[in-house]
Amino acid sequence: MSLSFEELRGFLNEKADFYNNPEFINDDPVQIPHRFSLQQDVEIAGFLVATISWGNRKAILKSADKMLDFMGNSPFDFVMNFTEKDLSQIENKAIHRTFSGEDFIYFIRRFRDVFEKYGSLEMLFKTEENETDFYHAIERFRIQFLLPEKHRSHKHISSPYKNSSSKRIMMFLRWMVRKDNRGVDLGIWKNTEAKFLSIPLDVHTGNISRKLGLLTRSQNDWKSVAELDLAIRKFDAQDPAKYDFALFGIGVTKDIL
Repeated sequence: MSLSFEELRGFLNEKADFYNNPEFINDDPVQIPHRFSLQQDVEIAGFLVATISWGNRKAILKSADKMLDFMGNSPFDFVMNFTEKDLSQIENKAIHRTFSGEDFIYFIRRFRDVFEKYGSLEMLFKTEENETDFYHAIERFRIQFLLPEKHRSHKHISSPYKNSSSKRIMMFLRWMVRKDNRGVDLGIWKNTEAKFLSIPLDVHTGNISRKLGLLTRSQNDWKSVAELDLAIRKFDAQDPAKYDFALFGIGVTKDIL
């Protein structure tokens, strides 16, 4: 597709506006954190479902329900008050594909340590002066959230330092940070600016970005995230992640010129 800069910006703004509405929630993992009002519940439920967000969306939602059921549908209360007997009932359960009961327990333990120390996951994603995205912040989060000893669960939190697009973490960050009152993103983090967000790069967003001339790299990796950042922020430097709705929506529905 060959469009001028203004035509492309208009097209993407139109599609972002169209797909960024509550109907988007119905089949999307973002519906899981929307069930809660307490910030810590939203963070825990959001992070867990974002972590397992690969594969069939119905299966993702079913697996998220399974985790929440284990936690009595009160994730923060469970995280802060679980007993070893509670965890023993999870240990050998299948959760979602390669995310096992052992991984779930590891995350529960890490959540408790983090919330006891910081009170919120937001504190672990703080950007620093002269940073323009979450590239370094995600790595700092990994260092603080994951224990130094190697564990099988580490593979479920990808690292941009290893050139991963960190799609699932970026999706979680979009949910927590963006506040546009459209009903999809929750925007509960008050001290983190949307301008640092990047597009959660996956097959859909990557393919459409290439068709629109926004991305030239063939891999969906962090280098591609950075390349897409440069293009997409020319359209809106303060809220670049809103275009995730446009790119993902177009990719899923094939709604393109």
